[in-house]
Amino acid sequence: MTLSLNDLYTILPVLFVAGWAVLLLLADIFIPDTRKGWTALLAVLGLGAALGLTLAMNGRSETAFHGMAVLDGFAVFLDVIILSAGMAGIALAYDYLKRMKIERGEYYVLLLFSISGMLLMAQAYDLIIVFLALELLSIPLYVLAGFARPRAESEESALKYFLLGSFASGFVLYGVALIFAATAHTDLIGIRAALTDGTAVNMPLFFMGAGMSLVGFGFKVAAAPFHMWTPDVYQGAPTPVTGFMAVAVKAAGFAALMRVFLTIFPSLSAQITPILWGLSALTMLVGNLLAIVQTNVKRLLAYSSIANAGYLLMAFVPYGQGEMAGNSLAAMLFYLVAYGLTSFGAWAVVSALEQAEGGGLELKDYAGVGKKYPWLAVCMLVFMLSFAGVPLTLGFWGKFYLFTTAVQAGYISLALIGLLTSLLSAYYYLRVVVIMFMRPGEPTVRRDAALSLVTVVSALAVVGLAFVPNSLLELARQALMRIL
Repeated sequence: MTLSLNDLYTILPVLFVAGWAVLLLLADIFIPDTRKGWTALLAVLGLGAALGLTLAMNGRSETAFHGMAVLDGFAVFLDVIILSAGMAGIALAYDYLKRMKIERGEYYVLLLFSISGMLLMAQAYDLIIVFLALELLSIPLYVLAGFARPRAESEESALKYFLLGSFASGFVLYGVALIFAATAHTDLIGIRAALTDGTAVNMPLFFMGAGMSLVGFGFKVAAAPFHMWTPDVYQGAPTPVTGFMAVAVKAAGFAALMRVFLTIFPSLSAQITPILWGLSALTMLVGNLLAIVQTNVKRLLAYSSIANAGYLLMAFVPYGQGEMAGNSLAAMLFYLVAYGLTSFGAWAVVSALEQAEGGGLELKDYAGVGKKYPWLAVCMLVFMLSFAGVPLTLGFWGKFYLFTTAVQAGYISLALIGLLTSLLSAYYYLRVVVIMFMRPGEPTVRRDAALSLVTVVSALAVVGLAFVPNSLLELARQALMRIL
């Protein structure tokens, strides 16, 4: 295999972020322990430059490395989400790491390496590259989950995430091996050609491989019944890591799921759709029902993340229905943006209220926030309403588009389950609001410019973009033109 400049240009954002992480690792050696904020600033500059490169590549459509990677609107759309999530994650961590006395420069290096894996996942066009990207994004996160050592809960979350994550990666790898055994290809185009041109394909092996791959992807997006790791890892990991994982890992996981299934499995949608239907319904029910009984905010948002994975899977159910699939998947990308903005804003509020040794993370600790810090309470109100799908928020339009496309595709019962669980979720989301505004208390909030910026910008975006939802939906449709 020979490399060309065009190959390198196609994955330029991935190379830039990974290269910047290596340089940052070297630069951090010379940055004093009392000035690790410089490392954070350099990391943000690197991600900002990568975001500029990504936007400059918008509109181009080509493959590289003999079809192993692809550059298209879908990859650019997901890259923008992932890079924006990375910058927001650094903003959440800047003050938090100092406050918790765990400020070390390698945090930002590990974050950049994980982001480079996510960017590669969005551009992967070969199952081997999908697996490599999965490992590149996961291994740094295993370390970041335990970054608050020697806190026992942080080390426990890292161990659980590592063990279950490695098990899920094994499923993906074994699935890739079975698909290769069945089709003699690992590239997505070659697999699709083998399935459609009459080439002898061992279908039992192929279906086993597809099922194992789905298990691995289900773990990454926290879909039930592969969600068991989520509450404990989200609770034990440092809050900025949890916020980053809730958005970026989900985006990367759905990027791989969409790319693989839309490319090689459309002809098998009749067999796969019932499985996706069941996963979506189960995930919505499990996430929302278990969130009701939570008293810890991080665990509540963890089950909320599981429930939102179910809503996203709802849009993926009709993926084999031609034009209807395009509308449904555009709604999925729209909802990813809405969920990402809402989630980061909520995690920013949690970071602001969290105290040393795990204090400030119970629902009762939010009592009095509305009176003492009204601007913060109003922002949290916006995020909770958006999660619940209340009008005048971006979350409302996200769920509206998801439910509408599900009904139009003929999955009325699934849309009904989504609607009922969404109404159920209003209970635990609004409970946070009631405690903030209607219960007396003396909460302590950490004032930090970066944290406040993420909170306010997210709240304004959740409300502001709700007045122009069609523009964002149209961008999502354009991003899907090549992949469909």
